[in-house]
Amino acid sequence: MKIKCLVLINLCICLLNVNGQNAIQITTDNVGLFYRVGDNGRLYQTYVGKKLEHSQDFVHLPNLGEAYIANGMEDFFESAIRVLHGDGNPSLLLKYVSHETKQLQQDVAETVILLRDDKYPVDVKLHFTAYSKEDIIKTHSEITHREKKPITLYNYASSMLHLNAGNYYLTEFSGDWAHEANMSESPLTFGKKVLDTKLGSRANLYCSPFFILSLNESARENSGDVLFGTIGWTGNFRFTFEVDPENKLRIVSGINPFASEYTLQPGETFRTPEFIFTYSSEGKGKASRNFHKWARKFQLKDGEKTRLTLLNNWEATYFNFNEEKLITIMDEAVKLGVDMFLLDDGWFANKYPRGNDRQGLGDWEETKEKLPLGIGKLVEEATKKGIKFGIWIEPEMVNPKSELYEKHKDWVIHLPNRDEYYFRNQLVLDLSNPAVQNFVFGVVDNLMTKYPGIAYFKWDCNSPITNIYSPYLKDKQSHLYIEYVRGLYKVLERIKQKYPDLPMMLCSGGGGRTDYEALKYFTEFWPSDNTNAVERIFIQWGYSYFFPSKSMAAHVTSSGWQSMKFRTDVAMMCKLGFDIRTNNLKPEEQQFCREAVGNFKRLESTLLDGDMYRLASPCESDHAAVMYVEESGKTSVLFTFDIHPRHAERNQPLRLAGLNPKKEYELKEINMMPGARSRLSCNNKKYSGEYLMTVGIPVFSSNHTVSHLIEITEM
Repeated sequence: MKIKCLVLINLCICLLNVNGQNAIQITTDNVGLFYRVGDNGRLYQTYVGKKLEHSQDFVHLPNLGEAYIANGMEDFFESAIRVLHGDGNPSLLLKYVSHETKQLQQDVAETVILLRDDKYPVDVKLHFTAYSKEDIIKTHSEITHREKKPITLYNYASSMLHLNAGNYYLTEFSGDWAHEANMSESPLTFGKKVLDTKLGSRANLYCSPFFILSLNESARENSGDVLFGTIGWTGNFRFTFEVDPENKLRIVSGINPFASEYTLQPGETFRTPEFIFTYSSEGKGKASRNFHKWARKFQLKDGEKTRLTLLNNWEATYFNFNEEKLITIMDEAVKLGVDMFLLDDGWFANKYPRGNDRQGLGDWEETKEKLPLGIGKLVEEATKKGIKFGIWIEPEMVNPKSELYEKHKDWVIHLPNRDEYYFRNQLVLDLSNPAVQNFVFGVVDNLMTKYPGIAYFKWDCNSPITNIYSPYLKDKQSHLYIEYVRGLYKVLERIKQKYPDLPMMLCSGGGGRTDYEALKYFTEFWPSDNTNAVERIFIQWGYSYFFPSKSMAAHVTSSGWQSMKFRTDVAMMCKLGFDIRTNNLKPEEQQFCREAVGNFKRLESTLLDGDMYRLASPCESDHAAVMYVEESGKTSVLFTFDIHPRHAERNQPLRLAGLNPKKEYELKEINMMPGARSRLSCNNKKYSGEYLMTVGIPVFSSNHTVSHLIEITEM
């Protein structure tokens, strides 16, 4: 009797949860995501968009679609989850069980909704974390079961969102090596559009893991309804956009299930990566600033701390250096005024010395011929000179011509009974293997133990996963893509726990890794190996929609034909670095660079932590303009670029943004070459914020590759 009573009590509680609490609200200050439990016990999404303030209206919201649609029942379109039960049944039908919301910290709340199949003991928990002030919502799912046999997961989405609008316009970010983050917008009509990658480690080489969806009209910078979405996963991802015959859109986001069916044991939980999104009714600019503020405060490693300016030796020397040459470049770093010297590729291996990219990768000991006194000597010299020392590594990879490959071929991802295919003359180590995880962690740990003065790591990853087979996983090859990424996170978490204050740059042949889960462990990423300043304007413009300036490393190099001022101004829009032999510059260029470093450090809180406003797009004209406004509003910095305008082009005044219309501001052009005078008519003049944002100032010309950097000070 007691057991029967308990069953009845639990049933009553379940019914109360369904009928008494059938509206679930996940909200920030300006964004709302609403769900409702239907009479059939299933969970439906009813709304996503601008936050609705009047709760009495919620009852009128229509059901847009089930929150987490399962395959095998009555739905005919893309599902969020597809499973095969131990008895061979391929269906799943999830019903609402309960939900709870708890405060994680001030202005951050998590809502967890439990769904369950009433025929099979399979549970799905939908997690939503809402950041009120930043208008960001993160969502992921957890799948578990209590069947007697394992079940197989074929699809396992992080998120499913439903929208209903007259028209949909999708902006995707695609490209290739040295040509990253190119934006293209296209309408979505009936059917599917898929953005995905199957590259494994260097996953974002061709397709970036983020998108912009605009409702009803093409996306605009300062008006209109847009949804920004990205996935926190350093591996294969997939976004599926499907418009049905009623013109409703569903967006399914998560790990790419390609070749990745997953066997889930009884009691085991499969946790999907986080899908992160914001919604803006004020266009792309507001959505970008939402992401920037959230990233600096919550996601990016040391997101609220300063960054190190640096001088790198890669484009200055490539593999051709020795101890004496490096110490000379350190002197140049001191003279330049940067914080750090960074030693790039080519410092390691002895049996197969690293003199090119065809050998030595994996053998992480100093090349005696180049560095007879080792890294310790370089750290010591940098310390004497009052600068920090950083170093390049690529610990996930191996050259077949290496001692590591000869000793541990079983640590390498490669196909049995096949000739090996090499991408950039290398292969990928098998991070699903705990022994390999220990080795990769040891690359950093051994260097830090021997040379604790190392202050920075540039972590590279130049190859996708090729020859896809894990000697370690044996009969679970479909787990490889997932376990590789999980193994990488285990290594990065160990490094973060042991060396919490160690800054690292995330590099992957340029922008091959640009996701917010990896950036929990890295202070910045390298957007592209293309350092031509004109090209970088476009590349940095694309990334700026999702990533704050302090997360993007930009270096002044000798690439391109532009002036030193133009190249430096472009790099100062992000985290400034140099990759050039400054002793080879003209005296006036050396002086300019020193003054630019000083300006960057003086204005760092504005450039790296201020609100960003894109004012003129290089994709729409032959000019570009970006503005950063410091949090207090007292200081702003305006960057303007004439790229390749037509002869005698007529230019309109540029309207600024983010200022107080009632305040007065003084404008002063900075970052000038020694002896040069400003040609801007607005230089050293005062304007009201109203004038600057309504009328604007003349800053563009018909000259090619000319830049201006204007400091704006509140009076």
